[in-house]
Amino acid sequence: MITTRFVLAATAVALFGLGAGAAQSAESVYKAVLNGEANTPDPIKTPATGELTLTVSADGRSMRYIVTVKDILNVAAADLHVGPAGANGPLVVKLFPTQGAKAKKGPVSGVLAEGTIDAGDLTGPMAGGKFQDLIDEIKSGNAYCNVHTSDGADPPNSGPGDYRLGEIRGQILP
Repeated sequence: MITTRFVLAATAVALFGLGAGAAQSAESVYKAVLNGEANTPDPIKTPATGELTLTVSADGRSMRYIVTVKDILNVAAADLHVGPAGANGPLVVKLFPTQGAKAKKGPVSGVLAEGTIDAGDLTGPMAGGKFQDLIDEIKSGNAYCNVHTSDGADPPNSGPGDYRLGEIRGQILP
């Protein structure tokens, strides 16, 4: 009888993640590879690249993020948008600049931004909504990251370091 209970308990732990460390294994990780070729409607020739990593907490109430970039100039913003590959969509979370950070003039390589977001960070059509709605969009492949640049002079979109609608972009995938 004791052996049977132990086997049943061990099976429950294996099937349902009820043991120590279950919360850690319940986190979900999503990534986006950022480059100029992914821009919509027109790809952009740029040496800039980047990566976004999102880690959804086990309880689904928050998400850690880190945005790294390489060989990009004049970073003005980095955002999460809702939209499929090949289409533009609305901004739903500001990743950079936040909390007093400012645009970065000149060349930038390395960690651009990192932090934690939750329902209070949602903006645009998701403002005041459920954080799970953003997670669902990400899970379905219907979200992307965009890094915007600006040299501060007109005309806009004059070349690398001056793409106000976004210089590098990547769809967020598991």
